[in-house]
Amino acid sequence: MTTTNTPPLALTMGDPAGIGPDITLALWSARAALSLPPFLFIGDARVLRDRAAVLGFEVAVAAAEPETAAAVFAEAIPVLTSDCAAPVVAGTPDSRNAAAITGAIETAVALTMAGRTAAVVTNPIAKAVLYDAGFGFPGHTEFLADLAAKATGEAALLPVMLLAGPKLRAVPVTIHIPLKDVPAALTEDLIVETAVITARDLRRRFGIARPRLAVAGLNPHAGEGGALGLEDDAIVRPAVERLRAAGIEAVGPLPADTMFHDAARATYDVALCMYHDQALIPAKALGFDDSVNATLGLPFIRTSPDHGTAFAIAGKGLARPDSLLAALRLAAELAAHERAAKGTA
Repeated sequence: MTTTNTPPLALTMGDPAGIGPDITLALWSARAALSLPPFLFIGDARVLRDRAAVLGFEVAVAAAEPETAAAVFAEAIPVLTSDCAAPVVAGTPDSRNAAAITGAIETAVALTMAGRTAAVVTNPIAKAVLYDAGFGFPGHTEFLADLAAKATGEAALLPVMLLAGPKLRAVPVTIHIPLKDVPAALTEDLIVETAVITARDLRRRFGIARPRLAVAGLNPHAGEGGALGLEDDAIVRPAVERLRAAGIEAVGPLPADTMFHDAARATYDVALCMYHDQALIPAKALGFDDSVNATLGLPFIRTSPDHGTAFAIAGKGLARPDSLLAALRLAAELAAHERAAKGTA
């Protein structure tokens, strides 16, 4: 377990009407058996107390700062409060609480970039709820990238979504866009930039000295020599050649239908896929309950459970905490790798 000399993880509330509070309570209640890395919960303490009463968890909740969270963690859930504006009812989201949801994320990022927390771990949000309150981003990932860019004063950052599970790591080059828009959005430069960020973060945060990238084709059979589409030969293949020339171990374009069986996965460290479902379908099929969404390309570590708010089962004691547990453990592991790389372990 992480020592009190190591900053805690910053765990955001997510949508308080979803299962974020449920799985947070379940994990903290089993903290000793799970050797759970200490976290600072950033959100409304009342939500945790009320949900604990509904679910039958006997927990203590205590106000804390990052510097005191690890010491508090053994006896109570340490909370840095971000109060909700409206009453929270499990399973019934309310856009009046959008400011508390996004405020918790902003606080977690600020604390982590200041070195007071080790990484950001985000409980699930419901984008539709935030859109009703004027949220201007496609999702968590893009919001985090905007916060990072504002904090550093740098040009807009390219956030890279990595699905990390026990059997597969997969990255989609294009993410939350309609499938019909993918060919126009996919460029040689975008593939190269995504791959460079992926390889860099696999080295510095995952401890993989020479990452091996398997690059999927866009079309069936990777275009089959142009018979099934020209993009693979015109866009994907030149990108792979540029990566290899830059010293990155990349192969492709590969037919996506033969990339994800056991023997194929043994030949690479990450699959670089051309669109959302090409990456997420195999990732979730191979690790539905324990895959983690990690964002690469940011100046801080961020992980998240790879599932949504699950409003239909919130407050009913049915939510499984496996993915959040994996997200917390991966965040702690990545933070340790990064500290070791910087010589501050």
